[in-house]
Amino acid sequence: MTFNNTYTGKTVLITGHTGFKGSWLTTWLLELGAKVVGYSHPEPPTRPSNFAASNLAERVTDVRGDIRDYDHLLETIAAHRPEIIFHLAAQPIVLRSVELPKLTIDTNAGGTVNVLEAIRHSDSVRALVSITTDKVYENQEWLWGYRETDQLGGHDPYSASKAMAELAIAAYRSTYFAPETYGHSHHVAIASTRAGNVIGGGDFADYRLVPDCMKALMDGRPIGVRNPLSVRPWQHVLEPLSGYLWLGAQLLENGPACGEAWNFGPLEQKGVPAQALAEKLVELWGSGSWVHTRPGYAEVETGLLRLSWDKAAHRLNWRPVYTWVDALGEITDWFKAFQAGEDMHAVTRRHILKYTDRARELGLDWASG
Repeated sequence: MTFNNTYTGKTVLITGHTGFKGSWLTTWLLELGAKVVGYSHPEPPTRPSNFAASNLAERVTDVRGDIRDYDHLLETIAAHRPEIIFHLAAQPIVLRSVELPKLTIDTNAGGTVNVLEAIRHSDSVRALVSITTDKVYENQEWLWGYRETDQLGGHDPYSASKAMAELAIAAYRSTYFAPETYGHSHHVAIASTRAGNVIGGGDFADYRLVPDCMKALMDGRPIGVRNPLSVRPWQHVLEPLSGYLWLGAQLLENGPACGEAWNFGPLEQKGVPAQALAEKLVELWGSGSWVHTRPGYAEVETGLLRLSWDKAAHRLNWRPVYTWVDALGEITDWFKAFQAGEDMHAVTRRHILKYTDRARELGLDWASG
């Protein structure tokens, strides 16, 4: 029994279900017996994609629409009546946000407001898990990890847009979905989640280190690394997703007791430099090399960024399962299977089951049974 069997038979709406994290979450929820409704932009986020490779369009209710289109989103929620929403739809690339600041803020901040407003006018939704980012924190270049109570900020349009989304979530929660009036004036519990740089099989996005590495390795080209010294809390995609799913189960079962912000981070509290990540992927792949390219981008991106997930450990009995090397092993396994033309839905399911077995061995509550 995983996640207390909370999702069996429930209708779940995922915004951004065609994206990298959204497609893995979709596959996991299908494995848990949920009825998945997806709401994503008509244009695929990448070509290729895990969503397309896993033929997920045939397995879910696949709704295409812009998260900035409030009326269409509201109609979708009214038509399918989900009990819980996982909000992942976003413009997720920091460097692209510098080129397209208005689109980024309209999508990430305005899109979150649209989800919150649609829930306010829904009589089916009981829980929202809204995914933001570790970059919502005001960057202090601290050696220790940011905690959920630390100051929000943003020195680039992406970070600022996600901090705006957090402020909107807090405002709607206190104004319309207050914990003290839960069960009386409303029946909605809302939480936000902040995760570090998420990596995994099926990520083909531009301007991301691991996809850049894997595309180069598959093509037999040297890997281009923009900022080799950049330290990031790299974590396998299933780490934060397990946190999202466990948090969503708590919201559905216990109401607003966990309706707040949560960090989900990796085992390595010190973070791992980009150079070390590229070198390990070359080693695991069995061939390849890397070069330092376009160092000017280092001026845009945060140099040092770490998260504390102590709260999730103590209150949710959540912890990461994989080391960063374990994560890279899973990634190379996925991409080798993709390159070999295997059934990627079966491959992704296999990775989820392997991760769940490891979590059960560690005694994590969500994987018990």
